[in-house]
Amino acid sequence: MMTRKVRVGSRDSALALRQAHIVMDTVKAGFPGIEFELLTFKTSGDKILDTSLDFLGGKGLFIKELENALFSKEIDIAVHSYKDMPYEETEGLPIVAVSKRDSPFDALVLPEGVSEIDRSKPVGSSSLRRTIQFERLFEGIDIKPIRGNVPTRLKKLDNGEYSALILAEAGLNRLSLQHRISRVFNAREMIPSGSQGILAVQGRLGEDFSYLAPFHNRESDIVSRAERQFLKTLGAGCSAPVAVYAHLQGKTIVITGMYADSDGKIKTRELSGPTKDAQALGAKLAQTLAPN
Repeated sequence: MMTRKVRVGSRDSALALRQAHIVMDTVKAGFPGIEFELLTFKTSGDKILDTSLDFLGGKGLFIKELENALFSKEIDIAVHSYKDMPYEETEGLPIVAVSKRDSPFDALVLPEGVSEIDRSKPVGSSSLRRTIQFERLFEGIDIKPIRGNVPTRLKKLDNGEYSALILAEAGLNRLSLQHRISRVFNAREMIPSGSQGILAVQGRLGEDFSYLAPFHNRESDIVSRAERQFLKTLGAGCSAPVAVYAHLQGKTIVITGMYADSDGKIKTRELSGPTKDAQALGAKLAQTLAPN
């Protein structure tokens, strides 16, 4: 039986802690001898709550402190929402395992006891990607940025500051808040963020991560490689209004992408091909949507 002590790094929000426990519980089921120690960190993205992420410098704000802890060997692995990670891996700190994908889609959340959007109040959205796609579905509704963890956002919603929120369905599922979901947007209505719904485990290059085998999911690995190659080829950071979603149909991968230019014009396209060509398809899709 494999025995080992592993120090796990996580953000200190309720959702991040739940995600860390998903990793630990899955590994423990396969290797009961593994002992985990959980260490929590408050990242720059958690501390700066008065500015939209689109103007703060990108997704790396949610991982910097955790990466520093990996470099200093304070922790052995870090657990992230894969969608929060820059498409460029940090040298020496590879992604060593990814989870089975929860829902990749976005959800509409209304105040408790409410069945329709109150058009006199704004809808809360944390990204341009969600905002521009929502505006196509609901014309004439004001959209206002919202920051903070999921419970904080829900409190603002229920206190009457917003008429609705757009949140990742996966996060609501993991916090057992499915009852708050009023509508789930399918990929034709709102294309998700790359790797949304997938958890990523980051470690130090050259170390043994065989204990993560019970957690690692091959299908998520394939689709995330395609989606992240799309983002990398397009050069899209957190501030770019882009979206991408890949899924498997047998040995075929289907990938759908969206790009919005500075004038707000939205372009979408779908490509498919063999799963072995996942990354190449992601790159090709980006090249067809990229500005001239």
